[in-house]
Amino acid sequence: MQQFGAGLRGAGAAGGYSRAPWVLGALVCAGWAFAFPLISNLASQRAWGWSAGAGYLLAALCAALLPRGRAASSAGSGAARPIRMAVALALLGAVVVPLVLLLVLGQAQSEVFVVQQSAVRLVHTGSPYLPHPADWTGYTPYLPGMTLFGFPHLVLPAVLGDARIWFLLAFLVCLVLAWRILRGGPLAVPFAAVVASPLVALPAAVSGVDLPMIGGCILALALAGRGNAARAGVVLGLVCALKWTAWPAVPVALLLLLQVGGRRAALRGTLWTGLVGGLLVVPFAVAFPQAMLEQVVRFPLGLSTVRTPAGSPLPGHILAQLGPAGRTASLALFALSGLAVCVWLLVRPPRDARTACDRLALGVALAFLLAPAGRFGYLQLPVLLVLWPRLALRTQRPTGPPVLVASSTDDADAVDSVHARAPEYADHPTGRPDDTDRDHDTHDHDRAAAPAANAARVAPTAPTPSTAGAAARS
Repeated sequence: MQQFGAGLRGAGAAGGYSRAPWVLGALVCAGWAFAFPLISNLASQRAWGWSAGAGYLLAALCAALLPRGRAASSAGSGAARPIRMAVALALLGAVVVPLVLLLVLGQAQSEVFVVQQSAVRLVHTGSPYLPHPADWTGYTPYLPGMTLFGFPHLVLPAVLGDARIWFLLAFLVCLVLAWRILRGGPLAVPFAAVVASPLVALPAAVSGVDLPMIGGCILALALAGRGNAARAGVVLGLVCALKWTAWPAVPVALLLLLQVGGRRAALRGTLWTGLVGGLLVVPFAVAFPQAMLEQVVRFPLGLSTVRTPAGSPLPGHILAQLGPAGRTASLALFALSGLAVCVWLLVRPPRDARTACDRLALGVALAFLLAPAGRFGYLQLPVLLVLWPRLALRTQRPTGPPVLVASSTDDADAVDSVHARAPEYADHPTGRPDDTDRDHDTHDHDRAAAPAANAARVAPTAPTPSTAGAAARS
């Protein structure tokens, strides 16, 4: 994953792609994938491992041996043909083939069936939760909003109604929208590479239940960074109605809105978050408080009478296995880490989407590491929070026409000209308009006129006869 990240970071908007990081990254991912048939006891994960491992190996061979073609000048990415082909092979082997195969076979991790059954239960009983589940398979450790992804199962054919398709679709839409809001450059190669990486490919094929929450957190912080309080609040409300692990995103986004848009923006974001999230969660919390407390809070934390089978050898889980004292220590460290992150947020509030994503990533990473029942899969949230905004900002499109400055007078004239052409930039807190779909005809006109203007500025003045003679005499 680090090598894939290095390859992506090395790809600028105008630069090319180096083969070595992509080859090494594909080989690392292949080794990771081939480990699953050896260590996993889940049939869906073993099937993914064989398919994804083969896809990553083919991607490594393609990136290393395929002759370099012409750069994709129309996309402006400079991506070489071997890299594009390698990413396509990785995407095919790690996502498309295993997902289609598992959908046809009806194999998935248990959480997919839990979400689908919660929708069936909601339709027939009015509650997504069983009042007295006999074992862990009857628990629904999600907030009521997650049930929405189970409704296609009720009305569509078996394959099309599978919740994994809708988990993945929601995630992809959120990533694309966040990329546009962050004004990222060419999207195809970074987007496909991130989706093809084990970070996304494995959960997309076998489960995907965390993907909508991750994409929603990234989108909400991107919107908050642009000062769009209403849309950020709506997205936050939807995300917080899926899983309570998304709730740390709320204070981070509201602090960002406070820095970017002031108190009114923060209050507006709070209002929309509470309204949307409350409409989806509060009615069920009032009607079924005991079931929600037991299944949504106590069960994921390992505090219920029925223990969750989820668990990885992370520090919090190891401590919790030592007995009551270890469980208490794990919960104490969990709470202290959250308090420390809150203090840091108040002392150093985020001022843009990237720093907000970094703050949230650190907070949730500490929480997942120290929780009594944490899993390695939970760490995909902090990793994607750090990765996606950086990719978008590294390939960011220019926000204005290029200007070649010849003198201080020309510099002042150029600045005045830019402000005259785009007066709406001056009053916006981030220096950019909120509407991400603004027509670019003005910029296209400026780019067309820029070469002539630049040539006029730098063209040398022809010497007159008198000045030429004076120069010769001196």
